[in-house]
Amino acid sequence: MRSPLRDRFARTFAAFGLAIAALLPAATMVHAKDILTLRVGTVEALDSLNPFETALNVGYEVFTLNYDLLVNFGPNNDPVPGFADTWTQSADQLSWTFHIRDGMKWSDGQPATSADVVYTYNLELQGTKNDGVVGLGYLDPYLKDSFVTGVSAPDASHVVITTSRPTSKLTHSYIPIVPQHIWKNVTPANINDFLNNPPVVGTGPYQVVESTSQYVRLTRNRYYWGKQGAEDEIVIQYYPSAPDTMVAAFKNNELDYIHSPSAESFNQLKTAPNTVALASEGNGFTQLNYNTYTKGGGASTTALQDPLFRQALGYAIDKPTLIQKVLLGYGTPGSTQVPPWEKAWHTEPSDLRTFDIAKSNSLLDAAGYPRGSDGTRVDKQGKPINLRLYTPNTDPSYAKDAQFIQDWFGQVGIKVSAQVLDEGTLVTDEALDTTKPAKGQLDYDMVIWGWVGDPDPNALLQILLTSSIGSTSDSQWSDPQYDTLYDQQNEAATDAERKTYMDQMQQIFYDAAPYDILYYDNNLDAYHTDKFAGWQNQPVQGGAPFFQDGSINYTLLTDATLATPAPSVTANPAPASSGGTVAPAPSVAPAPNPTDTGSSGSPLPLIVGIIAVAILLVGFIGLTRRRRAAAAEDDE
Repeated sequence: MRSPLRDRFARTFAAFGLAIAALLPAATMVHAKDILTLRVGTVEALDSLNPFETALNVGYEVFTLNYDLLVNFGPNNDPVPGFADTWTQSADQLSWTFHIRDGMKWSDGQPATSADVVYTYNLELQGTKNDGVVGLGYLDPYLKDSFVTGVSAPDASHVVITTSRPTSKLTHSYIPIVPQHIWKNVTPANINDFLNNPPVVGTGPYQVVESTSQYVRLTRNRYYWGKQGAEDEIVIQYYPSAPDTMVAAFKNNELDYIHSPSAESFNQLKTAPNTVALASEGNGFTQLNYNTYTKGGGASTTALQDPLFRQALGYAIDKPTLIQKVLLGYGTPGSTQVPPWEKAWHTEPSDLRTFDIAKSNSLLDAAGYPRGSDGTRVDKQGKPINLRLYTPNTDPSYAKDAQFIQDWFGQVGIKVSAQVLDEGTLVTDEALDTTKPAKGQLDYDMVIWGWVGDPDPNALLQILLTSSIGSTSDSQWSDPQYDTLYDQQNEAATDAERKTYMDQMQQIFYDAAPYDILYYDNNLDAYHTDKFAGWQNQPVQGGAPFFQDGSINYTLLTDATLATPAPSVTANPAPASSGGTVAPAPSVAPAPNPTDTGSSGSPLPLIVGIIAVAILLVGFIGLTRRRRAAAAEDDE
C-alpha cells in the first residue's frame, strides 16, 4: 500500500507536472515501477519460515537471507563476518570469544546484542540434552559436534563459547541467530508450533514480508549492517512438479534465475540469448533409501533389514543408464554418502557393485529369497515381496528413476509399486514423519530423494547415526561401529587422522547399503544477464550463484542497465549431453506483482529536492494568486 504522504505528492505532481518535468529529469521520478525485483524460481515450495522446522533447500535459502549466522560463509565457503565481526580462540583451545558488531540492529530497529546469541545457542543446548531434538533436528549437530558445553555474554558486545575439546567447527555453524525479543516464549518443547509469520525480524540483508503457497517475498532490511545488492526485493517463486512451467516463465523474462530445471530444458537454455546456464558439481546426491528399521512396524517385509538383500538389489541398478537417460549426462555414478565435491574426504569403496542382473539373481537365491510359483520372490516368512517406492513431486527425475528401478527389480523377481507424493505430504503426513505412528517407525519401504551437504562432511555423515533415528534418519539404519567412528573422526586432532576414520565409515555404509547412492547429480541453474550483473559463483570456481551456502551472492548483484558492461561470463564446463526431446513449454501466468513498499529506490536527497520544488511551486503560485487579487482590489 502507498503511504498517504506519497499519494498527496502524487496529486501535487499531477497538478504541476509540466513545471516539475522542466526542472527534474524524468529518470529521477519515483514510482512503484522503479522497485528493482529479483525473481527466482525453484521446484520446491517453502515448508516453514521457522528455520528450525525447514527440511528443504529453499528453506535454508530463505533463512540465510533473513538471519545472520554467527559467522557467515564467504565466496569460497571461508569464514567471514556475520552476527559477529571478529573472533578469537583461547590459548588452551577450549573457548572462543566472538565480538558482536557495535550498533547492530534487528530489522524492527531493536538492538541486536550478545544476549540474542546466548538465547539462540541455549535453545539448541537445552533442546538436545538427553538426545532431545530441536524442531526437525537438522541444525542440532552444529553445536553437538562442536563439543559446546556453555555459552555466556560477559557484556552486550561479547559472547564466550566453551567446549570440552579443541574444535574449529564453531566458525562453520549453520545455526541462525534469532531475536530474543521475538522468540522469548519459544522453547524446545513448543518450537514446532512457532510459525514465524511475516514480517520476519532478522539481521540479514533481506526480510520476508509476504509468504503464500506460491511464493515468498523479501524486501531490504534498512538496518542491515553490510553491503546489499541492487535488488530492492526478492521474490522466490515455487514450481512444485512443474519445472517446465518454471522454464517457460524464465524464457518470458518473468524470472531472473531458476534452480533445478530439467536436463532437457537446461540444454535449450545453454544457447539462449542473455543467459548463463551452469551445470556445477553438487555437494549432495540422489539416493534410493531402504527402510531398515528392525524393531517392528514400518516396512512391509523383513527382507529390507537384511544387508545381503540390499546388496543383491544393488547389482540390479544400472547407474550409468540413469545418468544418461534421466540426467542426460549431468551427473556421475554414486557410491558413498560423502560426495566427490568433498574432495578432501571422499573415498571410493572397494568392490563396487556394477549392473549385473545374473549376479543379482544369484545373490538373492543365496541369501534365502527364492521365487514363488508366479516368479515373485518371497521373504523368510514366506510372504511375497512387493516393495512400496515413494518419490516426491518436486523433480520429475525421481519418478523416471523409479520407472527404471521397477523394471530392473522386476527382472530379479522383486515387485515394486511406485507412487509420486506431494513433497510436503511425504515429509509430514506419510513416510518420513518420525512421530507417526511411533518414533522411528516409518511407514514406507523405499524412497528416492536427495540430500545436500555443507562444506563440512558431518552434515551428511550424521544422518546415518543411530541417534538420528526419530529425527533426520530416513533409513532407520543403526550400526554401533559407524557411531563410534563418527565420534572418533569428530574428535580427531588432525585432518589426516580424521580421514582414516571417515574412510572406514564410507566402507561400512557402502557394504551395509541402507542407501544405494544412485548418482551425484549436477546442480543445474540459469540466469539472465541483461537485468542484473555482478553474478558470482560460490565457490568461485565450479559453483553457482544461489542455493549454495549463505546469502553473500545476493549482496553482490548490480543493476545491469546502469552498470558498465561486465566481462563476459564463462559458464562451468558441462558434460556432454545425450540429447532429448523437449515438449512445448506450457503457457504460464505472470509471476506475482509485489506491491510497492515505499521503502526503496528513492534516495533521500532526491525526495528532499522534489519536496522543495513542490513547495516552491505551490508558494510561487499562491503568491501569484495573492498578487493578482491585490491588483484587482487596487483597480477597483
